[in-house]
Amino acid sequence: MNFKDLIIALSTINDELREQSIRAVNTSLTLRNWFFGFYIVEFEQNGNDRATYGKALLANIAIEMKNAAIPNSDERELRRYRQFYLSYPAVSNIIANNISIRGLLTPVLLQSINPINNTSIRELVTPELNIPDTHYFNLFNRISYTHFVELIRVNEPLKRLFYELECIKGTWSVKELKRQMGSLLYERTGLSDNKEKLLALVQSQINNNNFTDIIRDPYIFEFLGLKQQEVLPEKELEQALLDHLLKFLLELGKGFCFEARQKRIIIDNEHHFIDMVFYHRLLHCNVLIDIKTERFNHAHAGQLNMYLEYYKKYEMAIGDNPPVGILLCTDKDQEHVEFATAGIDDKVFVAQYLVALPNKKELEQFIKKELNDNFHQKDSLK
Repeated sequence: MNFKDLIIALSTINDELREQSIRAVNTSLTLRNWFFGFYIVEFEQNGNDRATYGKALLANIAIEMKNAAIPNSDERELRRYRQFYLSYPAVSNIIANNISIRGLLTPVLLQSINPINNTSIRELVTPELNIPDTHYFNLFNRISYTHFVELIRVNEPLKRLFYELECIKGTWSVKELKRQMGSLLYERTGLSDNKEKLLALVQSQINNNNFTDIIRDPYIFEFLGLKQQEVLPEKELEQALLDHLLKFLLELGKGFCFEARQKRIIIDNEHHFIDMVFYHRLLHCNVLIDIKTERFNHAHAGQLNMYLEYYKKYEMAIGDNPPVGILLCTDKDQEHVEFATAGIDDKVFVAQYLVALPNKKELEQFIKKELNDNFHQKDSLK
């Protein structure tokens, strides 16, 4: 062994063990969510006091999970875990029989396999497909939970199996899986005279997924207790804008109370991140701020409006006014700031809003100063 061989050996060891750790984290998260779904269904069918909760079961579970600070456990996610289990009940076979999977479980979880083995729900939902246990093992080890989120939306078992197999074979990213499902690859393959040629062509046009990118999955980093910015570093200019804007708004002293940065919301199984969320104690509403380090276009306003509608539907509490949004762009003709006030019909509230929030001129000056400081800093480093 020479020095070059030593470096190659060390790099190989690092890469292999890092990938192994990522696989273990991914599998653990997937197992957690499957177990959540299993126990929810078990309680619905056999819980001693299930009648007490009825249709409010998931809402009550979500409250308890929130109190316990358990991530990704709101009512919609719990409903998804339940569907995950119902779509893949036979996974209990690999949990019970596969040594590597069992190695991820504590004695408490291993003991909980017993009720799984005794339940009637675990039977294959599609015995006619004769899917081997090795297929489920490959699924759990090769794709992320976010892949499963897309797959369980497919109601037809054969169609779902098709996408499972192609996803494994092509190491598709979640984005690629969604793209192929949206392009009706299953239906196009069924109509094709040369199915093998079509699938080979599709796979040849796809950039294979880098497995280490799975660690960037929002479900993964919340499962690990990481903050978004620790895993998904922002562009330098956007990072500086967010850092200074937070201080700028709090120093205004106009009632801004900071709530979240890079607030994750899920709309139609897609993850979106709101740059900054405040609660305004004078206006009694949320203020959503979105920053774009580029020239304004209509899509930016549409995106912020979508965030506002989401907050109106899911986040408003009793006594709250509708949320308002502030969109900051680096350029828009002669203006650098757009306020989004969709859904605000109360003229009195609009008047209060205009007084309590920073005006456009203040924000324009802030943006210009940040841009100038950023460019001067870069020039000084040259």
